[in-house]
Amino acid sequence: MPVADHILRHAAARPARVALRGPLRELTYGELAQHVNGAARHLLRRGAGPGWRVAIGVADPVALLVAVLAADLAGATPLVGDHAWDRRRWARMTGTTTVDLLVDAPLPDETGPAVEHVAAPGDLAWACFSSGSTGRPRAVVRTRASWTASFPHLGELAGIGPNDVVLVPGPLSSSLYAFAAVHALATGATAVVPGRWPAGSLPAYLDQATVVHLVPHLLPAVLARPGALRTVVAGGAALDPRWRTAAVRAGVRIVSYYGATELSFVAADADGGGLRPFPGVEIEVRTAPGSALGEVWARSPWLAEGYLGEAAGPLRRDGDGWMTVGDVAHPYRAGEVLRLRGRGDGAIQTGGATVVPEDVEEVLRKVPGVGDIVVIGSPHPSLGSIVTAILEADGDAPPRRALLEAVARSGLDVAQRPRRWYAVPSLPRTQAGKPARALVAARMAAGDPDLRRLT
Repeated sequence: MPVADHILRHAAARPARVALRGPLRELTYGELAQHVNGAARHLLRRGAGPGWRVAIGVADPVALLVAVLAADLAGATPLVGDHAWDRRRWARMTGTTTVDLLVDAPLPDETGPAVEHVAAPGDLAWACFSSGSTGRPRAVVRTRASWTASFPHLGELAGIGPNDVVLVPGPLSSSLYAFAAVHALATGATAVVPGRWPAGSLPAYLDQATVVHLVPHLLPAVLARPGALRTVVAGGAALDPRWRTAAVRAGVRIVSYYGATELSFVAADADGGGLRPFPGVEIEVRTAPGSALGEVWARSPWLAEGYLGEAAGPLRRDGDGWMTVGDVAHPYRAGEVLRLRGRGDGAIQTGGATVVPEDVEEVLRKVPGVGDIVVIGSPHPSLGSIVTAILEADGDAPPRRALLEAVARSGLDVAQRPRRWYAVPSLPRTQAGKPARALVAARMAAGDPDLRRLT
């Protein structure tokens, strides 16, 4: 069924329950259902329907979600982007695929009979952009069922129910945050959508929220003053064990997960015991002879269909329904914990050794004063590449190089230890909030003066 049908059912049962709360206004489920129906009627009058791709980039996150749900109810494929994109940017993002309609302002609410669309589970009904942490974001298309059928599993793992207030503090053009908002609405909860990280107003949001979806580097700010928060759902990067300890002290439960826009959920850790397959997912780690690490392959009902416009990307598939995006992990057997080591295409080849950046970052993030860190390979005439660390200081001054090197010597093999160290006021990030490794590498190659060498 369309996701919008969930909203319509909640509207019939609890019309006065607040569905959406944004920076400009809030809507009850009754009001949301009315606006979604009205906007869907407008889209249908313009010809939208099955097979149409409706690009949506509206500044107000509440109006954006109304448009997304209206396109879904009309049977079209909503593609959520950024409100600042013009038609040329949309064309670059979608490749050879034609966008049938661009919605860049709130849709009008047209009167008329209720919209009914008979949807098939296999309809290509949702499209999101990958986060772009290793390159240009790509439009990833999914079936409707690959979204909606996973909703109950996430709700059970995270304990999210209709009485929760779910904070979604990031841009809805990110699949992580778009899924979080739509899941909250399908559950009947209140979705709080500020549109971006609320910074100074975060305490006010946390005083009302019981659940928050975020990327791990935002955890310290949340755990410093958790307010009414009960559960954090964290995805998009490795979770530092220190943050689980801090969460326990704050009385907050963390549910972390591993996945990708192309693969959806792959594994989850609901209790701190390690990543295990998400319901319905099979996992294989395929290792080459003599290799200590292998590629993570997944097979599940949640996998995407591919990239719009046949764009190039890391997604690969075999003939038996398995897919990978090149992430690497230690060998895995069913029933064990998945020990993920990072994205394969970011591995650094240095002097005949292979270094996984996430292994180095995990150790160096523990240095006092390091807010976040990105490790990349810098070209070297004889070694191929050398390990280079670019850190974001947690405060006015970065840690001294001597301290960083001491921690590296104590926790890393010789090949893993950075040979070059840089500091930057703030790391570039993807829309989901993850450090954008490819952008850091590009800035390094271009000689960005903001990257200060530590000596």
